[in-house]
Amino acid sequence: MEQRIAYPDEEALRSVLAELSRLPPLVTSWEVEALKQQLAAASRGEQFLLQGGDCSESFDDCQAAVIAGNLKVLLKMSLVLVYGCRQNVVRVGRFAGQYAKPRSSDTETRDGLTLPSYRGPLINRPGFTAEERTPRPDYLLEGYHRAALTINFIRGLVDGGFADLHHPEFWNVDFMRHAEAADDYRRIVESISGAIHFMEAVAGHRLDEVTRVAFYASHEGLHLEYERAQTRQVPRRPDKWYNLCTHFPWIGDRTRQPDGAHVEYFRGIANPIGLKIGPSVTPAELLELIDVLDPHNEPGRLTLIHRFGVKRIGECLPPLVEAVRRRSRHVTWCCDPMHGNTVTTQSGIKTRSFDDILGELLQALEIHNELGSHLGGAHVELTGEDVTECIGGARGLNESDLSRAYASEVDPRLNYEQALEMAFAIARRMGQGRKA
Repeated sequence: MEQRIAYPDEEALRSVLAELSRLPPLVTSWEVEALKQQLAAASRGEQFLLQGGDCSESFDDCQAAVIAGNLKVLLKMSLVLVYGCRQNVVRVGRFAGQYAKPRSSDTETRDGLTLPSYRGPLINRPGFTAEERTPRPDYLLEGYHRAALTINFIRGLVDGGFADLHHPEFWNVDFMRHAEAADDYRRIVESISGAIHFMEAVAGHRLDEVTRVAFYASHEGLHLEYERAQTRQVPRRPDKWYNLCTHFPWIGDRTRQPDGAHVEYFRGIANPIGLKIGPSVTPAELLELIDVLDPHNEPGRLTLIHRFGVKRIGECLPPLVEAVRRRSRHVTWCCDPMHGNTVTTQSGIKTRSFDDILGELLQALEIHNELGSHLGGAHVELTGEDVTECIGGARGLNESDLSRAYASEVDPRLNYEQALEMAFAIARRMGQGRKA
């Protein structure tokens, strides 16, 4: 099995998995089915999927301020996209379970010492010692509890009307005054604010329900033992099996082998699922995977999350879109503009360029439009914190800024300002498309 974890104590692992299987589910089957319907609408171009959050969640970041910050930036981005798309936005966070990361090598060597690779807090620890790098089953239980705390806090925030759209700070975009399209971005803010005040004047009361929106959780279903332990049948739908530790699990580009264990597991669950596809996938391979994962051609079942990089999307994406269209498959197309645009600086720091990220997204919009398809969403690694991990954006961050606030242990993320600027740029482009 690809990305399999070698636990030294198999008996302890079995004990932990048995306990996980008895614990309450983190999500419900009716939430899962509701998300599937919304993704089906996104496949038809009637809604837009915004999927975003940390590249790899940290147990230490299970804090109120961090969770609320990530939720807030996703909410702001979604409202901007509602304006640009003129349609509902499906809000899916990379949270409450994104605790494991794939690795290209099982081991890492430093100064002659070889140890297991760091695979995320669900499995081991980042410190380079034998003790910290040894996989421990009890981390699976800790991951479950942190996920439960996170998703319950998010539910409380959302149900309580956490975002006040009337507060001036909510729409402070002064940081974008140097952006090329700063005037257009301000007009978007003014239009959103004006629409809110107009609707409230007509209704005669504050639109507090605007702040009560649905947020769904997602993560890569990498650690199959963890996922299986929380997969179960429910009384109202005894003919289906649901992964109830998240609403929307996805298969990574490294574990998408048609005859592999991950695809075998995913084909048996009723959740809507994502499939990451990179430059190595061929049209024939993609169609084989679609047939295995979605044999009944169910709208909303399968989201194809493409990640090619700004330099290769024009070459890689069109043949796949055309192959899927010829087979009349109902899939939701989503662009991940992050993973194909990762570079390493001369000093050895991983980063991504804001221009490359936005460039791949805008190219994806154009390619789908030209081929009569719909780009149904964007999948972005971001944080609500003021980190400096990606270069570029309205503030013009450069390589010398990376050391100021580089916090990620895995991949670089867009910060709050860069994420919001990207949403404004997409909304501006979609608005222009409507006028064309």
